[in-house]
Amino acid sequence: MRRPRLALAIALSGVVLALPGCQYRATPDPELSAKDKEWMAMVPEPEIDRRFARYMIDDPTGEAPGTIVVETKERQLYYVLPDRKAIRYGVTVGDEAYGWNGTARIFRKAAWPDWHPPAEMIKRWPHVHAMQGGPANPLGARALYLADASGKDTLYRIHGTNEPERIGQAASSGCIRMRNIDVVDLYNRVGADAKVIVR
Repeated sequence: MRRPRLALAIALSGVVLALPGCQYRATPDPELSAKDKEWMAMVPEPEIDRRFARYMIDDPTGEAPGTIVVETKERQLYYVLPDRKAIRYGVTVGDEAYGWNGTARIFRKAAWPDWHPPAEMIKRWPHVHAMQGGPANPLGARALYLADASGKDTLYRIHGTNEPERIGQAASSGCIRMRNIDVVDLYNRVGADAKVIVR
């Protein structure tokens, strides 16, 4: 029982972890504001599954630096860095009924955003309602808003979550969910108008 925890501790300590075919390097957590620390402490974090922890890896996407690539079948999001590196994050994706794929651009970034569920979501689930930003809000600590090629809001987001235990699953209504600490890290790295590929 101790071995998986020891391996995780080594991986998260910043030591390079050699796995078949590639190297994974844990990355330090981003700096957090007092509000971030307070509100994120209200969302219990389950034990991290190493397959969905945040790592720097050799870039598997071939895309230009600054691009976000979401591989829905892998439940992984890649942020492409220079020098053929990438940061890999575990995510929750839309289930088969609500999955989305395509190419988009980020048109807005927001910290602890309010949530305004679209009309079709309210029709499906009448219990959902608009909420102010905070630890109970399903958008979590940060949100990246996606627009299509014409600039129209796709209504899909890359955002935090108040259900971190679902990371690695197909369980959302189409948006890409990340652990709050991971979405803060991505939010700090990504530029305005960044390209997003979901496949």
